[in-house]
Amino acid sequence: MKGKPRVLVLDDEPIVCERLKPALEKSGFEVEAFTDSRKASDRLMEQRFDVLVTDLKMQGPDGLEVLRLVKERAPSTHVVIITGFATVDTAREAMRGGAVDFIPKPFRISQLRDLIVSLVEGPKP
Repeated sequence: MKGKPRVLVLDDEPIVCERLKPALEKSGFEVEAFTDSRKASDRLMEQRFDVLVTDLKMQGPDGLEVLRLVKERAPSTHVVIITGFATVDTAREAMRGGAVDFIPKPFRISQLRDLIVSLVEGPKP
């Protein structure tokens, strides 16, 4: 892979973005963080990302809508859904839509970071 892996973080709670962005940058990722799903959707139309981490419930386009958008535009982008509203039905819908994982809040940053590392590095030979 050329350059640093690119990650877009989308969560309407600023504290989530404020914590994830520096933690992921410290791990070697180029990170853009958004609290507005419309602005994040616009950015996803301009730039391809290796990984999208998105909240599920937000004003404007929700996480499932953003998932559909990114999968239409860049099917190879790995999408991880994070949510405080985890249900079996929403997890199932997210996975059917192409999400690679569905993580309930609260979660450990190290858990998410390790998942992102494994996604961008791919399977070990």
